[in-house]
This record gives sequence, C-alpha cells and structure tokens, in this order.
Amino acid sequence: MGLIDEWAERHIIKAQEKGELDNLPGNGKPLFLDDDTFVPTELRVGYRLLKNAGYLPPELQDRQEALTITDLLSQLDKQHDDYANLHKRLALLELRLRQAGLNTDFLRKEYQQKVAKKLSKGSD
Repeated sequence: MGLIDEWAERHIIKAQEKGELDNLPGNGKPLFLDDDTFVPTELRVGYRLLKNAGYLPPELQDRQEALTITDLLSQLDKQHDDYANLHKRLALLELRLRQAGLNTDFLRKEYQQKVAKKLSKGSD
C-alpha cells in the first residue's frame, strides 16, 4: 500500500470510530458501480471524477447533439426554414464522429428498423 493509501485509510478509520460516517445517504445499501472494466486502471479515477462533475467528452457531446438534431429533422417538413441548416449541422457532426472513430449508424436507425422488421415477422 502506498503512502497516500495508508493516510486515507487512517483518516477513514478515525472517522468511523468517531461515528462521522454513520448517517451518510445510502448507508447500509448496496453500491451500484459503473462497469469500467474497459477503461485502463490508471485512467479510472480521472474518468470517474469527470463523470461525477457532469463532463462529457467532445465525441459524446457531438453524439448527443446529433441524436437531438435527427429527432428534430424527423419532425420538421423539408420546406421548413431551419431544415437545411440542421441538415448541414448533422452532416458536420457525423463527419466529426467518424473522424473520432465512432460508428454513425445510430443516426439512421437502420439497426432499429431491422430489429423491428425481424420482430414483426416473428409475431405473424
């Protein structure tokens, strides 16, 4: 155990002995931990801090915006004033996502349509 780990352990034990940790929210309930098995060990703490602070990596922000724009475009008429601008923005986001190495099939909902088609065949 490292020096910092020992120091932290000592403080935790002192706090437990004083009863400072007895009335914390979630006390006695199981912890629901994120599955971070694919994140390298040395990056897990940093990623957890960023996640808890509400930070999203730029690729995930772009993905979220692209999904929002896709939903907007599906509700707008092609003659609407904002349709062309939204379509251009979506194309830019899709290009950025591909450059980041992310798959953009989710924007066309092709997989969703294939699954729905397969399920509708099975229920006949």
